[in-house]
Amino acid sequence: MTRAPLRGPVLLAPDKFKGTLDAEEVAACLADGLRRAAPGLDIRTVPVADGGDGSIAAALRAGYRSRPVRVRGPVGDPVDTRIALRGSTAIIEIAEVCGLRRLPEGHRAPLTATSHGVGEAVLAALDAGAATVVIALGGSATTDGGAGLLSALGARLTDAAGRPLRPGGGNLADLAAVDLSGLDRRLAGIDLVLASDVDNPLLGPHGAAHTYGPQKGADPADVERLEAALNRLVTVLSQDGRLPGGRRVAAREVANTPGAGAAGGLGFAALLLGAVPRPGADFFLRLLDFDRALAGARLVVTGEGSLDAQSLHGKAPVAVARRAAAAGLPAVAVVGACALPADRWRAAGLAEVHALVDLDPACARSPALTARLLEHLGHRLATEPPPPPPA
Repeated sequence: MTRAPLRGPVLLAPDKFKGTLDAEEVAACLADGLRRAAPGLDIRTVPVADGGDGSIAAALRAGYRSRPVRVRGPVGDPVDTRIALRGSTAIIEIAEVCGLRRLPEGHRAPLTATSHGVGEAVLAALDAGAATVVIALGGSATTDGGAGLLSALGARLTDAAGRPLRPGGGNLADLAAVDLSGLDRRLAGIDLVLASDVDNPLLGPHGAAHTYGPQKGADPADVERLEAALNRLVTVLSQDGRLPGGRRVAAREVANTPGAGAAGGLGFAALLLGAVPRPGADFFLRLLDFDRALAGARLVVTGEGSLDAQSLHGKAPVAVARRAAAAGLPAVAVVGACALPADRWRAAGLAEVHALVDLDPACARSPALTARLLEHLGHRLATEPPPPPPA
């Protein structure tokens, strides 16, 4: 039996293709291809995010306003970035503050990169009157357990001689004492939210150092050094960690909490401060009023740079596909590369997956080529029968 030709509305809800195109650019390329093949097609676009790169852009699309801030970058140099504000809510994207793209070209700093600038961004949000601060945890260059964040917020981390600890996860090996009594008192009166798709603990084989350290430039020796240093942070906090007012922090328990390993352990430090974790993709889909755009659609097209095992832990395309399936709609993914077998992406709610590398492997290095291939696949989607709705 032949399938009916594609009819709208078609909802385009891709995430970024990291390193080549942002989510808006991906959606625009797909839309161009669809319109070239079917000029009258009803197309809706909701570029999405899940807490990584592009989270501030998603917030601005949802009606937030941009506020420029200057903070310390991952290697200590000042960076000009922004936070998003609406009413009493602020959103901070750590990829904009201490992300890999903030490192000098071709440089990685797995042992010395700091999250200090994130703390400065939190202070800027507090100065702007924020009562809710959302930290989008994705794309960091750091593995410092959030030590930089704590320092910027007023904590004092010192070595055996009482000197302030040098920045970076590797230097946590020299940590002798932590004094949290100087933390900014305003923190006790806000809601701190972590938007992340990561459920890793801080320590162990699935923790921050072992899982994400190599992506940040850590070799095997660096990974072991970072693991030991993060363990040292937890040990010292277990001994010394008392929040303003005297309440002791349960550092070891928090270290084992899902999400503590997010952003090189920045999730751990935020959880110590009472942060509440929220799935990043679901947070931003709600922010973007995704379900309203979904209503009445006939096909959903999502995507990201790499569809892999990490995608199954709540990244944006899988979250989109699951919402589409719940609404009885087929979802198609257009991705840079797919590392999942068909049975796994089908189980995640996707009806089809189209990978750009199957058309031209050079796309990973060329934004222009990626754009052309996305337009080509948009054209193909408009000229081929759509997949049937989920059973």
